[in-house]
Amino acid sequence: MSAPSVLVNTDAEALAHAVAARFITSIVDAQSNGRVAQVVLTGGRVAAVVYKAVAESPARTAIDWRRVEFWWGDERFLPDGDPERNETQNRDALLSRVDVDPARVHPVPADTGQGAEAAAAAYAAELEAAMASGDQDGVPTFDVLMLGVGPDGHVASLFPGYPQLDVADVAAVAVHDSPKPPPTRVSLTLPALGRAREVWFVVSGEDKSEAVGKALNGGDVPAARPHGLDRTLWLLDEAAAPQNCTKPE
Repeated sequence: MSAPSVLVNTDAEALAHAVAARFITSIVDAQSNGRVAQVVLTGGRVAAVVYKAVAESPARTAIDWRRVEFWWGDERFLPDGDPERNETQNRDALLSRVDVDPARVHPVPADTGQGAEAAAAAYAAELEAAMASGDQDGVPTFDVLMLGVGPDGHVASLFPGYPQLDVADVAAVAVHDSPKPPPTRVSLTLPALGRAREVWFVVSGEDKSEAVGKALNGGDVPAARPHGLDRTLWLLDEAAAPQNCTKPE
């Protein structure tokens, strides 16, 4: 488990472009030894700008996009193609604009009437099926796992005080009665979120600053708990940064 590093950018736009450049470099590095890169995407306003910047960057051609496996940390349990689904937003911003292998894109199952519990079980089974030698906890070892943070300190769809925070025997769970819409979601569990070489918290906005401060100081918020196996990065803009955080040189 890695201690967190904090990097602060001037504003949300600068943050998004810095994360986009880091994203491209990290995937290229992961592929440099012949591996298929494993990436976990997130949703939210900053993530959409990050993925758009990746798609528009000339450096994107350094990536062999057909050798990238895409997963999601959580999903809004809505019908396929719903504009509120993280998958839909991520496809619009990035995945539809680069030459990905459809077989290596793993969206959380959409709402087709089967229920969120069945969708979570199916996603956990898909993760387990993708495991390679050395992987643990029923999930592959991800190279980069990106997370946003809510003003209440939630990550993925793991909310403060919810029982899903204590689930350790499965990789994905259904979440009901979410404090933010839509009420039903599917989320990776904390053990699954911890199976990444690098965990990146990408956070923008003054409304997140208190939650970031609590997480960095070991407070009782979900965002304090995921850590990368090799590296944990908090990538912030100035508005989201608590006091005593400094810009990178």
